[in-house]
Amino acid sequence: MSRYQRFARMLSRDLEAARNAVIEPWSNGQTEGQINKMKTLKRAMYGRAGAELLRARLLPLEITG
Repeated sequence: MSRYQRFARMLSRDLEAARNAVIEPWSNGQTEGQINKMKTLKRAMYGRAGAELLRARLLPLEITG
């Protein structure tokens, strides 16, 4: 079975979700991106630092001018 056939079979299993992904004007891409960023940071810091350093890495820097 080719990769295209597998893709078509998986797409047909969840046709309603695939259709909605194309026609709906909204997306949860921003949310997924933020979750991915947070998980990446947590994995990078696991065992090296406590919650304080994690908080410092996740919060944006304040720019004073």
